[in-house]
Amino acid sequence: MPLDPERAYRAVASRDARFDGHFVTAVRTTGIYCRPSCPAVTPKRGNVDFYVTAAAAQAAGFRACRRCLPDAVPGSPEWNLRADLAGRAMRLIADGVVERDGVPGLAQRLGYSERHLTRVLATELGAGPLALARAHRAHSARLLIETSAMPFTEIAFAAGFASVRQFNDTIRAVFAATPSAMRAAAERRQRPGVAPGTLTLRLPYRPPFHADGVLAFLAARAVPGVEQVADGTYSRALRLPHAAATVHVTPQDGHVECRLRLGDVRDLGSAVNRVRRLFDLDADPCAVDGLLASDPALAPSVAATPGVRVPGSVDGAETVVRAVLGQQVSVAAARTAASALVTALGEPLCTPDGPLTRLFPNMEVIAERAHEVLTGPRRRIDTVRRVAAAMAEGSVDVHVGRSPEELEAELTALPGIGPWTARYVLMRVLGAPDVLLTSDSALRKGAGRLGLVSDVDGLAARGGTWRPWRSYAGMHLWHAAALPITSTDRRSA
Repeated sequence: MPLDPERAYRAVASRDARFDGHFVTAVRTTGIYCRPSCPAVTPKRGNVDFYVTAAAAQAAGFRACRRCLPDAVPGSPEWNLRADLAGRAMRLIADGVVERDGVPGLAQRLGYSERHLTRVLATELGAGPLALARAHRAHSARLLIETSAMPFTEIAFAAGFASVRQFNDTIRAVFAATPSAMRAAAERRQRPGVAPGTLTLRLPYRPPFHADGVLAFLAARAVPGVEQVADGTYSRALRLPHAAATVHVTPQDGHVECRLRLGDVRDLGSAVNRVRRLFDLDADPCAVDGLLASDPALAPSVAATPGVRVPGSVDGAETVVRAVLGQQVSVAAARTAASALVTALGEPLCTPDGPLTRLFPNMEVIAERAHEVLTGPRRRIDTVRRVAAAMAEGSVDVHVGRSPEELEAELTALPGIGPWTARYVLMRVLGAPDVLLTSDSALRKGAGRLGLVSDVDGLAARGGTWRPWRSYAGMHLWHAAALPITSTDRRSA
């Protein structure tokens, strides 16, 4: 979406934090780019340019402000809203695809030529894939410099730089400081109590944030051995591109604390990106709540639970399998089936981390052996194996860079997968903000408890007024379904 310079400048003049992450402000007289809410003196309108991404500002020769740290803000919610090529590319770049597979690998995943991809990104975002990946590497390097005791040589290669010289040059160009100076500054403000080998990060979000809702959603579905919710913390074993990892996420005021134990530090950026997507930390709750509160039936729920998020996914293939296990059964039954798979087929962690002892089974193993573990209708077991086999062989590829329409078509073409499952995957894996699962029994129950029509057609018609945030409206309906039954509910039953 093109930036409106006048609107952007008004946001900067008022230091409006709601726009942090949507764009950066570059001041020509200082050569610095900042977040819109930077507390520095407001620059004159004639001295500033606005860029959609930090990479574009860096490519234009600007360095990051050391006071407001513009890369340490929530990402733009636009990347979840946009299903076009630029939006899908940004999601993959944030997951570290360029560092692992290069621009050719990125283009192949997106289904376009390198030349076309570069042209679209330069036009839409002001920077090509290499510049965008460079900004991603700089951010990952900063995290490692400030949160670990790793030697800078190791950090350079862990963050994806081709050489130590490239690492040093990039850090100086982007942050106007040497790695040594950045680490010294971080040590002066470091908090004690961090366990050796653990990276502790503060991941920002835009308030309000209904963290209890996310934790309750994840707790109801948590598979023992792989994940746990206890004492306000979500813990999870992760299968990352280079190695396994564990993460503990604790929502706090203004940020979530993320404690990572990585098997390979090259996975840092990917791990952070997946946690952000799981907790929907880049959402714009003011925009969502503002629209949903305009519906009288939803307004009380929005007022009671502002900042509702749509939980995402840390592993697309796993989410598909678990969605299939959840077809036409309760959440508890789906969790029991997933637990059986993990107990029998899950890969043990080399170093268990408290309650985290296993990874969710890979697709090859599920395709070969799920029938030995799962109980219930043969048709459902065959569907699980068929879907796992399709993902294992690559005929169905589930990742954050997929086109929603293409992924939905691929999934529904598989026997045994219906519209509910496919659209649930779009909502969780792609972060699609406008999915309303009208056939979901719990969602329809919640609609009835809020005084809305609860039949499929009627709910679909009413949901048209909630565009483009129907996924968030659905979370309010699910929340209403889980509330304790009141005397009013009994009288109306």
